[in-house]
Order: sequence, then structure tokens, then C-alpha cells
Amino acid sequence: MAMHGMSSFATITDPSGCSMSVPNTTEMKRRPTHPGEMLREDFMPDYGLSVAALARALGVSRQSINELLRCRRAVSPEMALRLARLFGNSPDFWMNAQLAVDIWDANQAIKGEVARIKPLQPNLSTG
Repeated sequence: MAMHGMSSFATITDPSGCSMSVPNTTEMKRRPTHPGEMLREDFMPDYGLSVAALARALGVSRQSINELLRCRRAVSPEMALRLARLFGNSPDFWMNAQLAVDIWDANQAIKGEVARIKPLQPNLSTG
């Protein structure tokens, strides 16, 4: 069966080391952690960075960093590249964190409208 659209999968590994992906059908009960909060609570303290030092290291304004840390600015692809280079992780880490927040926010905003959409069923008749 083909699956279209966005879905979330969890990877499960058994004791023998075999892994498989299974659909994650449980809805999160809380808003995912904003990447700015991750920076503020985890990355900056671990590296002993101030707002000014982080802005300088990334080559961006302190205002940009402050807005990101206050969760008032989204992580852009450009910022994800900068953060990934600085902290030695991937741009996908930062973009996926932002995407999770964006999808949560969108779902909260239009949940009722989306619920009224009837999923299409494939036409399996051969004519």
C-alpha cells in the first residue's frame, strides 16, 4: 500500500539488532520544544555562550539571536546551516525541530477544518 502525505515513523530495534520503522499514530499532547529554547537551555550553557558571543560566532545580529531564543523567530535554512556548523550537528536537526513546532502550531490553528476533510480512497477497479 502506498502512503502519501506526511506521516511520522518511530524506529524500533529488537535485542538482536534488527530495526524497523513503524507508524507513530499518537498525537503529541504538548507543543514540541522550539529550537530557540533548545539553544537557550541546552547549547548555550554547555558551551558557555552569551547572546553576544553566539551572535558573533554565527555572524548574525544579537537581535536575531534574542528573537530566536525567545521563540519569536523561526529557524531558517540559513540559520540551520550556521548552527549546524557551529555545534557540529546537521542542518536537518535544526530544521526538523522547527518543522515539528510549525506543524504543531498549524494543527492547533486549523484542527477543526482538517477534521472535516474526507480522506480519498484509491479507485481499485480496473474498468
